[in-house]
Amino acid sequence: MESKYLHLYNLLLLTITVSEICAAQNDITLSVFTVTSKSMTVRWSGHTGASSYKVTATPKNSPEPSVFAQFSGSTVMGSVNSLSPNTVYRMRVDAMDNAVNVLSSAETEETTAPEVPFIEQAYSKHSDSITVEFAQVSGATSYILRAENEDGFFSETVVASSPGTVINLQPYAQYTLSVMSVNSGGRSQPSLPLSAKTVVVAPELSSLSPSSDTIVVSWNPVNHAVLYTLCVIMEGSDTRVKLNTSQTNITFDTLEPGTTYCIKGNAWDPDGNQGDDITIYQITRPPVPGEVQVLLTPGRSIGLEVGWQLVRGADSYFAVSSTGQNCSSLDAFCIISPLNCSQNHTITVTASNQAGPSDPSTPEDLLTFPCPPELVWVEEPRAGNCSVIWSEVLWVDYYIAYMKRDDGLEEHCNTTGTACNYECTCGYTYLTTVFAYNQGGSSPPGQIVNYTTIPCCPEDVSVSLISTETLEISWSAVRGAELYETIAADGTELIHCNDTAPVCALSDLTCDSLYSVVVRPCSEIQGCNYTCRPHTRRTAPCTPEILNVTQVTSSIVQVFWTAANTQANYSVIATGHTDLLSCSSSGTSCYISHLPCGATYEISAYAITEAGQSLPSYTIPLETGPCCPDTLTVEQVTQAMTNVTWSHSPGARSYVTSLTSLKGHAKCHTMDTHCLMGCITCGTNYSVSLEAISITGHKTLCNYHGFSSSACCPSSVKLYRMVNSTLRVYWRSSPGLYNYTADLYGTRSNYTCNAAQGSNACDVSEILCGEVYTVVVAPLTQDGSKVTFCPRRLYSVACSGNTVGMVIYRGRRSVD
Repeated sequence: MESKYLHLYNLLLLTITVSEICAAQNDITLSVFTVTSKSMTVRWSGHTGASSYKVTATPKNSPEPSVFAQFSGSTVMGSVNSLSPNTVYRMRVDAMDNAVNVLSSAETEETTAPEVPFIEQAYSKHSDSITVEFAQVSGATSYILRAENEDGFFSETVVASSPGTVINLQPYAQYTLSVMSVNSGGRSQPSLPLSAKTVVVAPELSSLSPSSDTIVVSWNPVNHAVLYTLCVIMEGSDTRVKLNTSQTNITFDTLEPGTTYCIKGNAWDPDGNQGDDITIYQITRPPVPGEVQVLLTPGRSIGLEVGWQLVRGADSYFAVSSTGQNCSSLDAFCIISPLNCSQNHTITVTASNQAGPSDPSTPEDLLTFPCPPELVWVEEPRAGNCSVIWSEVLWVDYYIAYMKRDDGLEEHCNTTGTACNYECTCGYTYLTTVFAYNQGGSSPPGQIVNYTTIPCCPEDVSVSLISTETLEISWSAVRGAELYETIAADGTELIHCNDTAPVCALSDLTCDSLYSVVVRPCSEIQGCNYTCRPHTRRTAPCTPEILNVTQVTSSIVQVFWTAANTQANYSVIATGHTDLLSCSSSGTSCYISHLPCGATYEISAYAITEAGQSLPSYTIPLETGPCCPDTLTVEQVTQAMTNVTWSHSPGARSYVTSLTSLKGHAKCHTMDTHCLMGCITCGTNYSVSLEAISITGHKTLCNYHGFSSSACCPSSVKLYRMVNSTLRVYWRSSPGLYNYTADLYGTRSNYTCNAAQGSNACDVSEILCGEVYTVVVAPLTQDGSKVTFCPRRLYSVACSGNTVGMVIYRGRRSVD
């Protein structure tokens, strides 16, 4: 296209009229108009009287000859062709008359453009660009990439070298490309054009995670795309999943919950060219929170604490109740508050991240504490028989009504109904309140009802042992009594208790002591009554202290304790996970027998007298040694290696297995029930033992039947040719007297020969020659079977006529 425009321009200039020439100055001037790699166009001013002009191009730094061209007197522009590329020329124009005399001359210098480059290839890696690779030419300081298409697009891009890239192109569009070389003199002609097409654009991917193991990727159709490729890589993994599809969406399932995935996509055009890449990241929804626990928080302000196990990929957690209350957290728990009484909560927990929430956890139910009854009243249908009645409360398992007498004595009634009967002693005032209970606990205190019965006479004194060292003394209230004096004595100490209530508790008494208790009513006017009858009561026996637990045998232990009681029987209890063992004695020790192996117990002791039972002693832990495995087998795997297996041992955490002989021993320490042991000497008797070790270091040594390793395989096995198609198998015997058998395996026939005890060779006759034989020599066990792991050797048996020829050793063969 450029040469066409240049030609038209030359024709225009050549039509300059003679009158324009005559108007020029007499001194001629010269200038270079255009330059190519093979030609140079110059322009000069006309000269009066000139009939012709001669333009000469002489290379300045080259031995090449000059090139000239001659033009008529009416021409002021002309081209000199056949020039060398990238060469400096001295351009000269001479104005001549009809006699070829030079009237005037002018000179200038200019460089021709470099050679025309050649495009090697053009390709598109991106939808908006095409890369052109071309052969670089000498002398070029830069290159111009030209791109054009049928829609009128035209662009020129300057690049320094090959390859060069044309940008700002349209996707999937056909372009005609050419390249021109440039130097100080100008640009070369365009190269031969080459067509190339840009690739399609990348799909605009959008993704979402509808579930914890699924990612859905979708996109709008890409123009001219016939196929899409998506590649998914899990964060922190080299494993990738690559899928091709012609659809505009795809679902990846069986993914890891709470995990970020890198998703790379591209489209393909109908010519099979891959388009632009696009990469996005998508995290899957987190897994369902596990181990959800719900409990009430203690304290004055009660809340519902929800705890769960943290899951991978979760940013936050949300706990919601069936009542509509909820809480959220970034940690492993949150608290729903405030709570109301008599509410039944069903709690679920979901984990969330930027992909969305997980599925809800398994519902956990929790019932809050009940509300107190709204109405409480007392009725006395008959004298001395009272009933407390209350209104029903929702979500209640049972009620406890507390009736407190004005002298401090309190009784209660446990019922699932809404009424409770009790004996209301005459002469007292009762304060009655009702508490409701369920799995969430007790209701808050409710209404207190004050009810007074008619006066009556006092009751008898009662002395009770309410704990091992506490006596409770109660009696009937006496009208007019303002103070009661209670005295307890055991011969060594005297304890006083003064109170206005008809009840007294004497605590911190001496164990295993007989006390005399007297209750004396007192008043300000009369003082105390010293004629009251005393009552005796012995406190519970003293608690023994376990001194030592001695292992007598593997199934019997002796327990020792100290005792401070005068007359008492003692019981020792060993509490295990599944059983309970005991022994009794009136002394200071007893034996607990029938203890199983591999078990743990907690041992405590207590004393028993007619007064009652003492508190149990402090607990002493006991662990029996682990059990020996019921079965143990030793199997020889190779000539120097055995596999020992045994059954599970209750109470054992690890094992030490030993094979011992006069020639050495092998030992293996493992937590498994099998062990592979090496360094076994063939033809040797071993004793087998196993030591079972518990988690705390208790050991049990177990001995088993001995093990005899197999006879040693012979060495130096050789095959010799004998006469009459006979082969002799020779070997070097292992220590000991064994019978040996030699087997020859060929493709057409097999042979066997046996050697007498003590012999180290045997002969095989009528051998077929021209065969490769596998030779195995093995000792025989006591039951006559062959040792199976002896090595194999290969021998070639050639033929010499009709008989056996040369025997050649071919090497070992260890696998069939």
